[in-house]
Amino acid sequence: MKIAIINGPNLNLLGKREPEVYGSQTFEDYFETLQTKFPNIELSYYQSNIEGELIGKIQEHGFTYDGIILNAGAYTHTSIGLGDAIKAVTTPVIEVHISNTYARESFRHQSYLSGNAKGVILGFGLKSYELAIQSFL
Repeated sequence: MKIAIINGPNLNLLGKREPEVYGSQTFEDYFETLQTKFPNIELSYYQSNIEGELIGKIQEHGFTYDGIILNAGAYTHTSIGLGDAIKAVTTPVIEVHISNTYARESFRHQSYLSGNAKGVILGFGLKSYELAIQSFL
C-alpha cells in the first residue's frame, strides 16, 4: 500500500509556529514515528508553500497511490484549484487538519476541499494523520 502525505503552507514550521495550537514536534520527526507505526505501508511526504506545487503533487500521485492525506493549511479555505485537483484524480483523499478549524476564526469554517474528499479528520493534533492512515486500512 502506498500513501502520500501532502502538507501545505506554513506546515514546514511545525514545532516552531504557535506551539499552543500545533504542538512542539516537527513534522519530519512525526513522519518517522508514522513510518515506524506502519512499516508495511510505503509512506511518502511532501510539503510546499506554493499552491500549484501542491496541485502538481496531487496529480502526480492521484492515479497510482492507494491514498492521499492532504493538509492544505490555509489553502483549504481559499483554493478552488486544490478542490478541483482532488475531484480530478481517482486516488481517495483524506483532508486533515491538526487543529479543530471550527473552534477557530470563522473564515476557517469554509473548506473548498471537503466536498471532494473521501473524509475529513480534524482537531486531533498530529494524531489526525495516523487516523487518516488507519482509514485506508
